[in-house]
Amino acid sequence: MMGWTDAYNYLRNGAARLAGNEAPRTDGDLPLGARIGSVVGIQQSPLLRAVANGSLITLPEADDTRILAVSQIRLKQSGGLYRYYLETGDRDDKEKFLQVYQNASGAVSEIMYCTQLARVIPETAADQDAYTGQAGAGLGDRSYTLWRQQLADLGLDLELVFGSSEGLDYWRDAGDPETPYMPPFTGTEVRLDDASGSTGLRQEMYFMPYVRTLRGGGNEYLLITTEIIHSVNGDSSKRGIHVDFVIGIPVEQQRIVIQ
Repeated sequence: MMGWTDAYNYLRNGAARLAGNEAPRTDGDLPLGARIGSVVGIQQSPLLRAVANGSLITLPEADDTRILAVSQIRLKQSGGLYRYYLETGDRDDKEKFLQVYQNASGAVSEIMYCTQLARVIPETAADQDAYTGQAGAGLGDRSYTLWRQQLADLGLDLELVFGSSEGLDYWRDAGDPETPYMPPFTGTEVRLDDASGSTGLRQEMYFMPYVRTLRGGGNEYLLITTEIIHSVNGDSSKRGIHVDFVIGIPVEQQRIVIQ
């Protein structure tokens, strides 16, 4: 079975279009037996509980049941980080995905159901430096606050989420909590949108997880990721940069069925 680098080269070179031969799959050997087209069942009780406690997570819709794309995120750490997309966010819908962490021994140690809260475009050099941590501040700071006013146009129940407060404070979920700043994680995501590897994208990432405790207990994660697109469907002229704010709720493995 192809490795991810091979899959990307395969995608880039258009080998899937070779006439007369059915292209081999490039989405094999993934944690939990996932493949593009797999049907996903999520037991929603932890998500419903999180929403009742003021989480910003978006619940799955009735048609969010099939894996549309898969990716591996290569970070400078042991183990493997995978995303199984129920919505890719390429059109009008916001991203929804399962994020699966496989530890160095090959066991799945964390699964998170994630939904995109917002996407912003850093338009100035100073904004880009802040969202990549290049200036030694910004992404990687000890805490991050989401303000009520920032979310006013997203159609959320702000009373349930914020109560009487004006901001939600999240704390960096990496490094020494007393350290004012640590550089964000960096890596590359290769996303495959079909089983043959003929469509997808490749992007560079600057990534930092933040976390807060919900009112009734349990954690909600805020994953802030600056993504620099290097190619789409093998076309390196399609470049861009954006910052995704994604909400994640941990889900126990026994609550997820992938077929």
